[in-house]
Amino acid sequence: MENKEIRRNPAYQFIPTDTDEVVSELIQAFELITKITVHPSNPMMGFIRWVAHVIVQDRILNNWSANQNIPSRADGANLDALAELTYIQSRPAAKPASCKIRFQISEPQEQAILIPAGTRVTDSSNTLVWETLIDHYVPAGGSSVDADVQCQTPGLVGNGYAAGQINTIVDVYEFYSGCANVTVSDGGSDIPTDEEYYQLMRASMDAYSCAGARGAYIYWAMQVSTKIADVAANSPTPGIVKLYVLMDDGTLATDELKRDVLAACSADEHRPLTDLVYVEDAEIVPYDIRFTYYIPQQSTRSGAEIAAAVQAAVDRYVAWQCGKLGRDINPSKLYSLLMETGIKRIDLVSPVFTHLRDGNPVLGADMSYDITEMIPQLAQVNSIQILNGGYEDE
Repeated sequence: MENKEIRRNPAYQFIPTDTDEVVSELIQAFELITKITVHPSNPMMGFIRWVAHVIVQDRILNNWSANQNIPSRADGANLDALAELTYIQSRPAAKPASCKIRFQISEPQEQAILIPAGTRVTDSSNTLVWETLIDHYVPAGGSSVDADVQCQTPGLVGNGYAAGQINTIVDVYEFYSGCANVTVSDGGSDIPTDEEYYQLMRASMDAYSCAGARGAYIYWAMQVSTKIADVAANSPTPGIVKLYVLMDDGTLATDELKRDVLAACSADEHRPLTDLVYVEDAEIVPYDIRFTYYIPQQSTRSGAEIAAAVQAAVDRYVAWQCGKLGRDINPSKLYSLLMETGIKRIDLVSPVFTHLRDGNPVLGADMSYDITEMIPQLAQVNSIQILNGGYEDE
């Protein structure tokens, strides 16, 4: 999966740090004051160079300090301090994953059976502990209840537990007979890195209004998890807002994460009263990769090295292609990556260029919007076939 946009800019040099320039200035000043010419063999030259070194190091520190006042260049706590200039104010904390657990009892009872808040469950290896946040009841005459549980350890570590893996009770309740998660755990995220936090700081400037603006809805959705790579927002009909979420591994958001995004964007302080918000899936557009590549006869690289480089280029293309909602299926990108591997040429069968919808409404000639055009599309690879055509002369 390709990385999110990198914020890191080259450090701006407020003060020159060329040592030879400082030495020259010090020599001129010394000779002006003492009326003594400083030759290269003069012992004073060593002292002047030492002073120049100290001055340059001080200038480097001054440059670094000045750059820490620029959000795109600041690091760590310095970046946190600059957040007071933006809407977000502080770096989001790590968030715990969640899922649904089915709690069962041995046989139906005439009265409801309480599963109290704080009931803990874990996996068979006792790796992580999960707990209920509110009281739940197995209804009278029922044998089970599905309850939301949250991981006690915040972060990505709680994501990805398949259904049935969280199946060991810690706090046994009356008539307990078994428990297991019925959804895949998701929604956990780590503390944003400096790059991720900087992007949130920029996006947060759209949030000074409530989430009536497209950018504000996107911001409130993005701040749910650092694993979200892209969000599309539109309004197919008045009062209806639809959000589409893409994860940074090129997959659509899980039900758990869509629920968290819906909660964040439907909060009273984020949503105009007249808006009804939905979080839906983008339309998947499958494509195949099929090509034959040829190696120049004069290549100094082995066939195995070329094959590995070609496979790596294809992997990069696949990650790039699904890295953004509405990104057109573009074989030219695949060409450019493959030609960097040292091959001679490519016979490309597929993919062919395909325009994908990004979810942004397009006003038609009749001054109306086509609602079907508002569903963004996402390219996902279906099959890959790479053939080695052997060597060819230049």
